[in-house]
Amino acid sequence: MLPPTVDRVSHHTCDLVNDRIRRQTEQNIARLKNAGPTAIARRLDELDAEWDIERTLEAHAASVTIIGVTLGATVDRRWFALPAVVGAFLLQHALQGWCPPLPVFRRLGFRTASEIDYERYALKAVRGDFEEIHPAKRDRGHKLADKALRAAEA
Repeated sequence: MLPPTVDRVSHHTCDLVNDRIRRQTEQNIARLKNAGPTAIARRLDELDAEWDIERTLEAHAASVTIIGVTLGATVDRRWFALPAVVGAFLLQHALQGWCPPLPVFRRLGFRTASEIDYERYALKAVRGDFEEIHPAKRDRGHKLADKALRAAEA
């Protein structure tokens, strides 16, 4: 059985590393809680630029693949095995949420997109982006849904 996409990486990450990433995220939110909208906006910009674990793995895999193909074409054909191994790692990661470089990148602090989004939406809530969304003021969901989407996009 394949694990769900959302938690497949954290499921295959050591609990100590997951806890460290969560604590750092919570510290970021607590630090900015009273810092004001400008500081929160700056942090949200940083989060938009942060590379998640998927992008990091893809970039490194592509780089190693290019190196392997180049070395295979110019130095020794045996280097062509390197892109094949990288491809197998990527397939394993896509299916299971784990591959050999994953623990290293997680220990370096690379987060999943969900972990980054957790901090993003917590900061937006602290900033008050969701104040206009009141379930008690339902209007058949149309305006409420529009307000929710605008708040999420802010």
